[in-house]
Amino acid sequence: PPPPAGAPAAAYLSLGSNLGDRRRALAFARGQLAATPGVTLDAASPVYETAPHGTPGPQPDYLNQVVRVITTLAPGVLLHRCLEIENRHGRVRPSRHAPRTLDIDLLLHGDAVCDTPFLTLPHPRMRERAFVLVPLADIAPGLSVNGIPVARLLRGLDVETVRPAPAEGG
Repeated sequence: PPPPAGAPAAAYLSLGSNLGDRRRALAFARGQLAATPGVTLDAASPVYETAPHGTPGPQPDYLNQVVRVITTLAPGVLLHRCLEIENRHGRVRPSRHAPRTLDIDLLLHGDAVCDTPFLTLPHPRMRERAFVLVPLADIAPGLSVNGIPVARLLRGLDVETVRPAPAEGG
């Protein structure tokens, strides 16, 4: 049975892909999220292209996007759904920084704060990732993370590495 519905909350998710048809992978994720009971896709940033972050060895560039959903799902349930969507799209996890067909990270879920082996909110590394904060600022310019406005978090990050994605292609 589905989990009991909670009060609606805005949740922000980072979508990324650097294998296969990257644009189609992001569209797949958005469609699967929108089809999830208890989840309404509310906003989607433009798509950006970025070099891989923190990876050993060469990899293809990523397409990245941030979406906002309004959800009645608890944070852990939403994260589990994201993992299901990744798996359905063929995500494999040979190592932490391996290339991926689809990556979905739960960044924020309302005002939820948690730190468990399964889930940490707000996402622990989002503050150091321009490829997350640039698209997040597109759809939520007034948002604060741990009391710090996204615009201030962007200061000091190399935002030049976050380029508008090519109009077509993978």
